[in-house]
Amino acid sequence: MGQDLIETMKTAILLGATGLTGGILLQKLLDDPRYEKIILFSRSSVKIKNNKIEEHLVDLFQLEKYKEQFRADQVFCCLGTTKSKTPNEETYRKIDYGIPVTTAKLCKENGISTISVISALGANPDSGMFYNKIKGEMQRDVLAQKVKNTYIFQPSLIAGDRGEKRFFENFAKQAFKILNHALIGPLKKYRSIHPEAIAMTMLIVSNGGYEKSLIESDEIKEIAAKSN
Repeated sequence: MGQDLIETMKTAILLGATGLTGGILLQKLLDDPRYEKIILFSRSSVKIKNNKIEEHLVDLFQLEKYKEQFRADQVFCCLGTTKSKTPNEETYRKIDYGIPVTTAKLCKENGISTISVISALGANPDSGMFYNKIKGEMQRDVLAQKVKNTYIFQPSLIAGDRGEKRFFENFAKQAFKILNHALIGPLKKYRSIHPEAIAMTMLIVSNGGYEKSLIESDEIKEIAAKSN
């Protein structure tokens, strides 16, 4: 039985571990006995000492150069930026489109069967809004890689402290605290969501599967709530 347990232990790759949701997901992966190794690809260190962690500090815009190190059972991509943090549209596109799509391509090339990516509610490749358009194009091209188990999570505004100065985002978070109660019925999915729920649902779905690839914000909350 002990040998069977060792054989079923998993390796996960995580991109975005220094971010809000990625950091929470990292801790969950470290605490989960199903995982024996967590491989991190980041620009900066998470500064956590744990025997499970294998950390690669790399240029994420050249992720394809690390194909040989990019081997795991599951991949989690929690990367994303904002217009205030990344005003240059070309750089913005490299982060929100380029890295997730390259990640999916590496999964396909290396035979990794499960990939989970954070996108956003309202993502649409035909949108007139730059943010929604980039997210939509990313979703389309990640799905085009046809990785067996592809899950794209579409949260609404993510509540929580990112440790960064984002005036308009912080204003929106305060506004949503009031608006959330008014968003009912089909508008319920637009309520703000806690990063804990996103991280938990990514872990649940990656291991248990889900009936569809695109998972909207209200569904993310429902899946996470069932685990409590």
